[in-house]
Amino acid sequence: MSLRAVLLLVVFAILAIFVIVNWPAFTTPATLSLLVGTVEAPLGIVMLALTGALALVFLAYAFWLQATVLLETRRTTRELAAQRQLADQAEASRFTELRTALDARFDRLEAAARAGTAGDGAAGARARDDLRDTIEHAVNGLAAQIAELDDRLAQRGLLPPGR
Repeated sequence: MSLRAVLLLVVFAILAIFVIVNWPAFTTPATLSLLVGTVEAPLGIVMLALTGALALVFLAYAFWLQATVLLETRRTTRELAAQRQLADQAEASRFTELRTALDARFDRLEAAARAGTAGDGAAGARARDDLRDTIEHAVNGLAAQIAELDDRLAQRGLLPPGR
């Protein structure tokens, strides 16, 4: 049980004891003015009823507020999950596009290297240089992607510290 609940129970217990001890004073009739007329009623009971009604209004408001926050949290969680899924799909498609582009470039360079090896040495050297540049570019791109993924995992706390 939380501290607030215990404190609330203690306050209500003290209030109940106060009402029981002073019951005769609570039930003593008094003349109450309603601005348009007067009424003979026990002032203590009227004030106790007004206090109880006010407590019920605040309790209903607290329940409504908590239900609203809970519903908003659930909606936000669903939206966040959908956005996370979209981001994962976009990232997967980027990797697929990168692989397709690299495969196409490697195929072209392999064909050029075969043609250059069969012909003169300058075309073969150019093809080897293009192949080396393409490989370096691919390695750098993959290293950047891996570093980005490591950063994301570290931000979510999924990587051990110091990595």
